[in-house]
Amino acid sequence: MKVTKLLLAFVFCLAFTVNSNAQFVEKMAKKAKQKVEREAEKRTERRIDKGIDKVFDKAEESMDNAVKGDEKETKAKPGKKEPKTGVAENETFDNPQQSQSVLTWSKYDFVPGDVIIFEDNQQGEQNGEFPSKWNLVGGTVENANLSGENVIYFLKMRGAINNQGIVPLIKNAQNDYLPDEFTIEFDAYFQEKSGSGNYYRVMFYDAKNQKKGSVQKDFADLDILRYTARLGSSDGSYPNSGYSHSTPYTVKKSGWLHVAISFNKRAMKVYFDDARILNIPNLGFDPSGITLRFNADDKYKGFIKNVRIAKGAVPLYDKVLTDGKFVTTGIKFDVNKATIKPESAGTINYVFKMMQDNLDLRFSVEGHTDSDGEDAANQTLSEKRAEAVRAELIKLGISADRLTSKGWGESKPMTGNDTPEGKAQNRRVEFVKL
Repeated sequence: MKVTKLLLAFVFCLAFTVNSNAQFVEKMAKKAKQKVEREAEKRTERRIDKGIDKVFDKAEESMDNAVKGDEKETKAKPGKKEPKTGVAENETFDNPQQSQSVLTWSKYDFVPGDVIIFEDNQQGEQNGEFPSKWNLVGGTVENANLSGENVIYFLKMRGAINNQGIVPLIKNAQNDYLPDEFTIEFDAYFQEKSGSGNYYRVMFYDAKNQKKGSVQKDFADLDILRYTARLGSSDGSYPNSGYSHSTPYTVKKSGWLHVAISFNKRAMKVYFDDARILNIPNLGFDPSGITLRFNADDKYKGFIKNVRIAKGAVPLYDKVLTDGKFVTTGIKFDVNKATIKPESAGTINYVFKMMQDNLDLRFSVEGHTDSDGEDAANQTLSEKRAEAVRAELIKLGISADRLTSKGWGESKPMTGNDTPEGKAQNRRVEFVKL
C-alpha cells in the first residue's frame, strides 16, 4: 500500500513537471516571439526615421533661407531687439535673419487663383488694435510690427481648438464661401528653437460662423510645422506615412515660411516654400471656410502676414485661346520694387512650360499697378516689373525675340481701387498674344 502511494505520488509529480515545463516552454516561446517582433518593429522605425530625417533636413534648409519681407523692412541695429507692440514695453522679439533666397523654386508648380476673394497685407493697420479684416473666434490677437513690417500677432491661443483663432470678414460667412476651386496663401513666422508644441493651424471651416457639422467630417485641419495633415480620423504625413504628429520638430533658425494651399473640387495640394509637401487626390469633404490659429505659449509667438484667398483659375492656355491673353496676380513683387518674389515661380514656370510646348506663342508681357502713389512712379514701376518678368523667362530659356514688355501703370484698372481685394486685382501682369 505504501509503495502504491509512493508510485502514485511520483506519477503525479512527473505529470505536473511535464505540464509545467510545457507551459514554461510555451511561455518562453511567446516572449521570444514578442521580443523578435518588437525588435523588428524598432529597426523598421529606425530605417523610416533615417529617411524622414533626410527629408526634414532639406525642408529646414529651405525654411532657413526663405526670403524675408520687402523694402519697408528695416533691420535692427546689431545687438538691439525689436520691441513688441500692444504688449508690455520691456518685452522683445528676436530679429529675423535676413538673407537672400537660395531656394530651388525651379519645380514649384503652385499657380494661385485669378479672382481674389480676400486679401490682407496689413496695410494701414494700427499697432495694438485688432486686425480690421478679421473676426475673432477666441484667444488674443492684435496687430504688431516686426522689423518695420505690419503683421498679425497671436498672443494667446489656448483651449479647445474649435473655440480659438481668427476668421476672415466675409459677407454671408455662415454659408460656404470657398468655391469648388480655390487657393490660400500666407506667410508664417517661426522662432528659433520653437518645436512641435508651437504651430500654426488652418481649419477648413469658419469656426465663428459655421457649425462644425457643416463639413462632412467633424474635424478638418492642417498643422503647419508638424508637416502633417489631419483629416477626420485618417492621418497623412510629410512626405509619407510613418511620421507621427507627436514627433518633436525644432526650428533651427528664425524666419518666414510661405504657405500655399490649392483645392480643385476634391484634390488638395499643400506647399511650404518651394516644396510640395502634400498631394491629396480626394480630400473627402468640401471645405466651407477657413480659420487660422497658432498654438502658443508664453515663450514662442505667432505672426502671419500677406493672407490671400482666391478663386481657382481657368487653365491659362485656354484663356489665351479664347481671349488672346491671360491675366495673373500670381507674379508678386517687393513693395515699390521690380524684384520678383520667389513664390511667383509657380506662375512663371507655368508660362515657361506653355511656351516650350507651343513654339508659335509670342507674348507682350504687360505690367499694371494699383492707384497708390504718383502716376509717373507707377508707370515706371509697371515697366520695370514687366521687363523683370520678360528677363526671367529669357533666363529660363525662352528666346528673346518671342517676348516684348510694356507698362501701363495705373491707367487700366480691372476693378475699383477702394478695397484691398480691388487693389490686389489691379496689381497684375498680363501676357498678351502677339
